[in-house]
Amino acid sequence: MNLKEHYNQLYQESSKAILNNNYSIDHQIKNTADSRFGITLLLRPNEKIKSATQLFLNELRQIEPNQYYYPNSDIHSTVMSIISCYNGFTLDKINIEDYITVIQESLINLDKIKIRFQGITASSSAIMLQGFPSDESLHRLRNKLRYNFKKTNLEQSIDSRYAILTAHATVMRFQEKLQNPSKLIETVEKFRNFDFGEFTAENLELVFNDWYQRAEKTIHLKNFRL
Repeated sequence: MNLKEHYNQLYQESSKAILNNNYSIDHQIKNTADSRFGITLLLRPNEKIKSATQLFLNELRQIEPNQYYYPNSDIHSTVMSIISCYNGFTLDKINIEDYITVIQESLINLDKIKIRFQGITASSSAIMLQGFPSDESLHRLRNKLRYNFKKTNLEQSIDSRYAILTAHATVMRFQEKLQNPSKLIETVEKFRNFDFGEFTAENLELVFNDWYQRAEKTIHLKNFRL
């Protein structure tokens, strides 16, 4: 998969939709009764990348102050959504140690995962950093996780929504009608190829999380040192 082409196609389609007011508003963000939870293996960029991201988001806030912006604590890239969020999922439904064992098995002989966040892309409901892995390490890990989990009888929903192939980080979601779509896209264009930085993941995190990976609703389950 050519990630650059993928991100570019996604941006062209989504920016056109936003400019034509065909974007989607996520009405669940403010729903305090939202009970969608799941389990995710993720990695988090370093503080330098997060700081650069907040500079970008601050510019967007000047135009669209009422949208949902990710704080540094919540910025992440998904390695694998092991149990995709669904209503009513709770940790007592599973034995988390079984999941840890499968992940540890998948990490054997794993090379370092290095990702450069460069440029911005979008969906019809969100703005995202473009993540580019430096080699095939992340891709190989995902395939090992797929293989090893499918050998078990553990509850999992890997690839049930879509097969994850990118290394993006969602940083803004539309939670209300946009005030100025054209100005929003104009500002995004300024950062379309901006280099937010490169980092090597020092560990992966297994978490119990809500749909938006909000820190206050996240339970940390295990750190895996790389």
